[in-house]
Parts: sequence; structure tokens; C-alpha cells
Amino acid sequence: MTAFAPAVWGTTYFVTTEYLPPDRPLLAGLLRALPAGLLLVAVTRRLPRGDWWWRSLVLGTLNIGVFLPLLFLAAYRLPGGVAATVGAVQPLVVAGLAVVLLGQRMTTRTALAAIAGIVGVALLVLRADARLDVVGVAAALGGAVAMAAGVVLSKRWTTPAPLLAVTGWQLVAGGVVLLPVTFAVEGPPPAMTAANVGGFLYLGVIGGALAYALWFRGIRVLPATQVTFLGLLSPVVATLVGWLVLDQGLTAWQVLGAAVVLGALVVAQRTTVRKVEEKGVNGVDHRVRSVR
Repeated sequence: MTAFAPAVWGTTYFVTTEYLPPDRPLLAGLLRALPAGLLLVAVTRRLPRGDWWWRSLVLGTLNIGVFLPLLFLAAYRLPGGVAATVGAVQPLVVAGLAVVLLGQRMTTRTALAAIAGIVGVALLVLRADARLDVVGVAAALGGAVAMAAGVVLSKRWTTPAPLLAVTGWQLVAGGVVLLPVTFAVEGPPPAMTAANVGGFLYLGVIGGALAYALWFRGIRVLPATQVTFLGLLSPVVATLVGWLVLDQGLTAWQVLGAAVVLGALVVAQRTTVRKVEEKGVNGVDHRVRSVR
């Protein structure tokens, strides 16, 4: 179920280009986060308590309020392939932060899978004539680090509060951070067409409330590294949607890149499952023989 979130986020480019007002990426991020967060808070009727007031602000800022502006800045300053390739370092960053903040051990297999994921995304979306821009590359790296820190801290900070409530807190926090930035950079929202409203509803309900709830659920029940590898599905889905719906070409290199990404995902998931099996119940270390 966690994989549904990055798969949905992979459709964002199609929805943005086909249904949303042009040149309003921050508005798209704002309307994906804030209305969905307010809806979840209203439905659950739960507000943060104690440390979760500032923790929600930190997590919402990292996962949404900082990540989205940097993502869109990278998209403006870099070709999409370069931005996606730089952003694909996120699993490697999460694995490193998990060593420091969660006490996990980075295995050689995890590191190689992360590198393979970067190579696969590069084959999938990178073009030979792609240009580099220092600010754009820095934004893409900053976005990857912000999201990675949000994933690891979400795993470190736990709460018995309902999942939908916690999701709502983070979406509201991220939306509040985005609000002044959006108005300062893009100005007030333009007049909306029916297609615009439909696009924003899709981003808010499916890409916001539902996708983030499943994403944060995955962080609760799965190791942080395993969750972040699933994020590599976004460029794969974006490429498939472009091919199927927008009639964009699909080269042999892109097919190879998709295969490498999926292979890295499988290796990362198998590595994590093996760790859990070896640890056993109640932390007792015993080996479980796997079927080959």
C-alpha cells in the first residue's frame, strides 16, 4: 500500500501540465497540502499535544514546506531528467541518516541498491544534452535531504495518535509554511476553470490526503530505508504515463533504466525482510531459512 503514494506522485507532472494553471507550481503544492490537512484535522477532531506541536511543524516543514519549493525550484532551473536523477540520491541519504539517528547499520547491499537506483533513474529520464545549473542542483539535493530527514525523523518520533490525525497535522504545517512563500513568489491565485478545479481536487484528495496517509503509514510499519526506496517509483510512473497518455517516445535505454530501478527496489525490500527475519520476535536473534 505504501507504494501507492509515490506511484500517485508520479502522475503529478501529467496532472499539472494538462489540468492546472501554467507556471503555478507553488500553488499546486499549497493546494495539495493545506486543504487536505485541514480536512483531515476536521474529520479526526484531534490536535497535537505536548511535543507534537513543534514536531508536527518540523516534520511538515521538512516533508512538504521545504521539500516542495526546492523540488519546483530544481524543476525550473534544471531539465527534468537532471532534477530527477539528483533527487534519486534520497535512499542513500536516508540510509546514512538512519545510521546516525536510528542506530541502523548500512549494509553493502543497501548501498549498492541505492547507487543502482540512481543509475536506473538516470537511464530513465536523463538526456545527453542536459545542462547543469549550480542553484538547481543545490535545490534538488536540498529537497532530497529535507525529505530524507523527514522520513527518518518520522520513524524516530512515534505517537499513539491516529494516523489520519498525524497526517493532517503535517499537511497543515507544511501548507502554512508554503502559504506566504506562494503569495510572495506567485501572487494571488488566478481564475479557475472546471479543469483546474478537477486537477486541484485530484492533487489534494488523492495526491495529498490519501497518498500522504499511506506514506506515513508505511513509515510507521516499515524500516525507513525500505520506504524511501519506494520513492523511486515516481519517475517510473511518470515515464509510463507520458508514454501511454501523452504519446511520448520510450527508448530502449529508458526500458533498461526502469528495469534497473525495479531491480534495486526488489533488492532493497529483500534485504530489509531478511533483516527482520534474522532479528526474530522480541529481538531474539535466530535465522529463518529463506526459500530460493
